Amino acid sequence: MIDFVVKRVTLAFATVTGIFTFVPEAFFGKHEWITKEALEQCEWFARLDAQDVNIIISRLMCFLLVCVVTSFLYMAFLKFRSSITIKGQNYSIIVEYGDILEKRKCKRVINFDECFTTQVGSATPDINPGSICGQYLKLHPDLDVQQLISSAQIIPAQSKSKYLRKTRYDSGTIVPNGDDLLMAFAKLDEKGKGRFFSRDEYLECLDLLWKELENNYSENDVCVPVLGAGTTSFDGGAGASFSQQDLVDMMILSYKLSSHKIKNPHKLRIVCKKNSDFSINNIGK
Repeated sequence: MIDFVVKRVTLAFATVTGIFTFVPEAFFGKHEWITKEALEQCEWFARLDAQDVNIIISRLMCFLLVCVVTSFLYMAFLKFRSSITIKGQNYSIIVEYGDILEKRKCKRVINFDECFTTQVGSATPDINPGSICGQYLKLHPDLDVQQLISSAQIIPAQSKSKYLRKTRYDSGTIVPNGDDLLMAFAKLDEKGKGRFFSRDEYLECLDLLWKELENNYSENDVCVPVLGAGTTSFDGGAGASFSQQDLVDMMILSYKLSSHKIKNPHKLRIVCKKNSDFSINNIGK
C-alpha cells in the first residue's frame, strides 16, 4: 500500500511539474475562485492579491485532479499488465502470465520427474494428466524419452530412485527435444509421488537447471514454468508447501545469484498461471 501511494504521488508530481512548466501562469488566473471583496472581509487575507490567490487555488485543484487521474491510470496498469521485466548485468528475467505450452519462438522447459516417467494416469506413480508434463505427453503420444536420453548421452545419477530403484537423473538435468527442453525435476518417494525433501534440494535443482539452460538455450529465449507449483510436495527441511509467489521469488533470487545466465538480448521467461494467490505486482515484495 505504501509503495502504491509513493508511486502515485511521484507520478502526480512529475505530471504537475510538466503542466506548470509549459502552461502559462495566466491560464491558472482565469478562474475566479475568490473575489477581492471576499478577501477584504477577512483581516488576515486583506493584503493578499486576489489574482495570486486564484492562481494558487487553481494550481491546487489541478494537482488534486492529476492525483485522481494518475491513481486511476496506475491502478488500471497494475490490474491489466501481463508481465514484469527484471534486468541485471547482461541478463533479463521476464515474469509473465500465460500457458507455457502455447509459447512459441523460444525454448520451453517441460518438467518431468527424476525418472522421466511417461505413463499418464490417476495412480500415484503416474503423471497427472492436468499437469504441464501430462498435457505435453498427450500432445506427443509417440515421445521416446529414453531414445532422446541415449542420443544426447545424458549420464544418470549415481544413486537409484527411492521408487522401485529405477534409474534416475539429477533434478535440473535437461534432455533436448527440438525446441523443447525436457527436465528431470521432482524426486520420487517410495510410493512414486513427486516431492522435494528439503528447500536445499529445490535450490540445488535450480542451480543445475541454470547451468543446463546456459548450455542449451541456443540463442533463444527460454520459457520456464513455476517449478513446484503443481502436484510436487515439499516437506522435511522445507517445513511446508510454498505458494506460487514464494516459488517465483526463489527462482528469481537463485537465477540472480547463479554464475550461469542466458545472455542478452535473450531472456529467461518465467511463465505463471494467473490466480488469486499470485500477482506479478508482488514480485520481490
